[in-house]
Amino acid sequence: MISSYPELIAHRGYAYRYPENTLLAIQAAVEAGAHFIEFDVLMTSDQVPILFHDRDMLRMCGVPGVIHEHSLDQLKELNVYEPEKFGQTFAKNKITTLQEVVAYLKTVPDVIAFVELKRQGLDAHGIDLFLDKVLDVVKPVETQIVIISYSIESLLAVRQRSNYSVAAVFDNWLEKDSPLISQLNPEYMFTDIDQLPETGDLRCSGCKLAVYECIDPEKAIEVHQRGIDMVETFQIKEMLDAFPGG
Repeated sequence: MISSYPELIAHRGYAYRYPENTLLAIQAAVEAGAHFIEFDVLMTSDQVPILFHDRDMLRMCGVPGVIHEHSLDQLKELNVYEPEKFGQTFAKNKITTLQEVVAYLKTVPDVIAFVELKRQGLDAHGIDLFLDKVLDVVKPVETQIVIISYSIESLLAVRQRSNYSVAAVFDNWLEKDSPLISQLNPEYMFTDIDQLPETGDLRCSGCKLAVYECIDPEKAIEVHQRGIDMVETFQIKEMLDAFPGG
């Protein structure tokens, strides 16, 4: 008998049904019942934090180019609609700024947002400037925010300048014991579900463990029984519906 289920995180919002990393996808995830959401942040050439994952704009916008070489006004002329996945269904959808998501989070105070600082943004603008802009924007909802990144250096900088909870991200399970992550002592750690050891207990003292990416309820339950606390999924509604009380 299953005694408990993992907490589910809406990976880039409800990305299965809506263009990822958009206000549409985030609102849909919360309306589906998500208490945890995750999204990625990059920054425009005029230093405005926006939601975006990829190194280029082709998959999401159907045009070449990179975010950090375009101003917000230029990007607002484009559409963020994942044309290969959704066709023209969301063809008029515009890019989402971090400020717009913060305004929405104010209306749903029980929702926790994992805000991922993308490496390409940190590299393009530098850690200090990137953090200055992002932390300033999320301050009105700081109790709802966890800062997450593959860049452990950036998370150490977050520790030095704020009280935000942080989450270290890594692909290889063995990285959890690295000296930098031990120094960081994160509240959360995220890793690839496909890189977990095939057997054995996965629990970690003093830290919640999350895995990405999972759309299989049985797999989510299996890793939860071994010690994984949270599961990221593009199919937040379908996964919630698969669990009792979801």
